[in-house]
Amino acid sequence: MAKRKPLIAGNWKMYKTVAEASDLVKGLKKNLGGISDREALVCPPFTSLAAVAQLLKDSNISLGAQNMHWEEKGAFTGEIAPAMLADAGCKYVIIGHSERRQYFGETDETVNKKTKAAFAHSLTPIVCVGETLAEREKNITLEIIGRQIKNGLAGLTDKQAAELVIAYEPVWAIGTGKTASPAQAQEVHAAIRNLFASMYGNEAAQAARILYGGSVKPDNVSELMRQPDIDGGLVGGASLDVDSFTKLVQFS
Repeated sequence: MAKRKPLIAGNWKMYKTVAEASDLVKGLKKNLGGISDREALVCPPFTSLAAVAQLLKDSNISLGAQNMHWEEKGAFTGEIAPAMLADAGCKYVIIGHSERRQYFGETDETVNKKTKAAFAHSLTPIVCVGETLAEREKNITLEIIGRQIKNGLAGLTDKQAAELVIAYEPVWAIGTGKTASPAQAQEVHAAIRNLFASMYGNEAAQAARILYGGSVKPDNVSELMRQPDIDGGLVGGASLDVDSFTKLVQFS
């Protein structure tokens, strides 16, 4: 089995105008040009995708979107179709982020529809799972994540399962400065991989990348990345600055 290539993904959330996005990407291109043993990914707001895609042509930095609808087209005001993202130059799409679940009514069922639609349009889904603080304190973390994985990722082919990216984001650690300890994160990542193996076989489980998200910063990324089942990070605030995101991608 080939070693899983680490993926450091920047989720810019609702930040950056087109001009600001362009400046950030120019800086990242300059700093990350020589990197080939890991993958850097930026996920700007929809309004900046086209401009960023142009800047990233012939670069080693990938482009992703933060969300999409599962339908091909139609009367869905304010939504973006998978084909539109592919057309804009996206390779990845984030699906089911906890903020989408919390504020915009995402469910495991919509996550499942979006994941299948992403694959249908040659987009690699980064599917987010994670527990709230109340759920962790009740010791039902693995139960919650098990449900999210079983329902959100049901019905994929083995090939799709192997290509999928899962992001474990403890909701209590997003934007709070709190981070799951490397041991806590590894425990959940290992459980996700075991569950995935029971659903899609060991080969797919060993190929799928599982990212950690939740206050990933330059000073904790190396220790997280030393864990055997952590294959990268889904980064929020620290991805909005050239220097901090460069340091994250250059973890050793």
